[in-house]
Amino acid sequence: MRRRRTAARAAALTAGLLLLAGCGIRGTAVPVDAGSAPSRATCVVRPGAQNALPTGSVTVSVQLVCTSQLLPVTRAVVLPAADDAVQVASALLDELRRQPSPAEDEAGFSTSVPARLAVGAPHKGDPAGTLRLNIAPDQLPPVALAQLVCTFGGTAAADGRGTVILGGPGDEGPKGYQCTDELRTHPESIRGTGTAAS
Repeated sequence: MRRRRTAARAAALTAGLLLLAGCGIRGTAVPVDAGSAPSRATCVVRPGAQNALPTGSVTVSVQLVCTSQLLPVTRAVVLPAADDAVQVASALLDELRRQPSPAEDEAGFSTSVPARLAVGAPHKGDPAGTLRLNIAPDQLPPVALAQLVCTFGGTAAADGRGTVILGGPGDEGPKGYQCTDELRTHPESIRGTGTAAS
């Protein structure tokens, strides 16, 4: 009797295992590209989530990272009265270094710009509009460099030009960078794109 029960249990267990093995997705020798994992990032800051403008401030667009690309986010910034390139660049850099607000974070935004990055005046002999960083541009994370270029471009930080001229703290000559749609979509592609400025 015991043998019959044991045999029956073994048979039931075997059948259950075979049934479970038949469920789900079968393995395949062919690699399947299902794309990247789904993201909950909306890349859109909720309307009304931003605070009222402080006195004397203006709205500017800074480029933050969302789903591996650069997208503009509106920030309230107090800019210098005169369009001094270094002061404007410093104010914009402050925004890029700042961690995203709770609403921006909820929407999936982040920044790659190092907190210790600073911007200063050009060296003697630099082309007009040059901005000198305390870290050489090619030593920055590529996404951070792309954020700088696309935030500075077209503003007083770049003398209103599309080309942003950046140099490091040393004697190496500055390079010009341009923000393009390709760069916004693939910010890592900025590596090696700078051209010698004159």
